[in-house]
Amino acid sequence: QVQLVESGGGLVQAGASLRLSCAASGRTFSTYTMAWFRQTAGKEREFVANIRWGGRTTYADSVKGRFTISRDNAKNTMYLQMNSLKPEDTAVYYCAAGLATTTDPGGYNFWGQGTQVTVSS
Repeated sequence: QVQLVESGGGLVQAGASLRLSCAASGRTFSTYTMAWFRQTAGKEREFVANIRWGGRTTYADSVKGRFTISRDNAKNTMYLQMNSLKPEDTAVYYCAAGLATTTDPGGYNFWGQGTQVTVSS
């Protein structure tokens, strides 16, 4: 079992930066692919980025060049550095862990409770 807790969300103006963190419990953190998804009301959960245990990353086109995903296996923590934020980045951001490397939320077994990110124009 893996328990995930996100932090770092908030309200910022367009163009600002935020860093989200996802703290994981469990001794097998390093073996999981970790990911960030986001969701707004009435929409499906959207893939943002993932990072494999070895560090290989994948990004959604909408965030490529602005967001950076990283992980510190020694600290059981994953991060999402978000720069040049736009109002359309407003969403609840979720971290997830799974054994498959996929952009499909169905491929992830464990989820955090989410953290709200709001970007004002």
